[in-house]
Amino acid sequence: MNTIIKIIIGLAFVIGIGFGVSIYETSDSQPVSTSYNPDAHPSGTQYMQWYPKPRKLSDFTLTNHKQMSMTNADLYNQWTLAFVGYTYCPDICPTTLAALNQAYPSIIEQAQDQPIKVWFLSVDPKRDTIERLAEYIGFFNPNFLAATAEHKQLYPLVRSMGMMYSMSQSTDDPNYLVDHSGSVVVINPLGQVIGRFKPNHTPGQIAISDTQQIIADMPKVINFAAGK
Repeated sequence: MNTIIKIIIGLAFVIGIGFGVSIYETSDSQPVSTSYNPDAHPSGTQYMQWYPKPRKLSDFTLTNHKQMSMTNADLYNQWTLAFVGYTYCPDICPTTLAALNQAYPSIIEQAQDQPIKVWFLSVDPKRDTIERLAEYIGFFNPNFLAATAEHKQLYPLVRSMGMMYSMSQSTDDPNYLVDHSGSVVVINPLGQVIGRFKPNHTPGQIAISDTQQIIADMPKVINFAAGK
């Protein structure tokens, strides 16, 4: 395991910062599904923040950590938990991914045989090479997906997810930080964003989404989205 990544993971448990989230509405055509009802509204969920209506993601072409192209079509016919960040993040990213990895078996079990993936979208293409992404995401879970692209692809994609990111300082500094949203976004089998699990802001603790809340709500999300 790369020494830098080990340091990042260690720092995740002693440093905590929070970031704001911006909202951006989109609407467009969507793939046809006979088993999924995009207009279903949930009842019984306690934690997920539902968007007023499903949002189509902007069209994108990324490269994933396996050196393969990734487009909107790769999100169809599955549920996706998406998280925006970067591998040099000192706190929120490694802590969130570690928590998702720990909760992943329970999330899958509660999903009631519905396929569900975790997607880490890097917004730091200058430093996050494909090789580094592969090493980084592999440390947490080999079944997780990591991908990135140039900013001209990333900015509209992240905004269409209802998220944000920005370079907080010059990238000429090799240790620059990237401000980014800390929510875990839920994407339905039509490739639409339907809501998010927002971070818990507790003094003295890293502001990350509570995976126990994801475990509790995802079965209800899936059931009500399917009209059950």
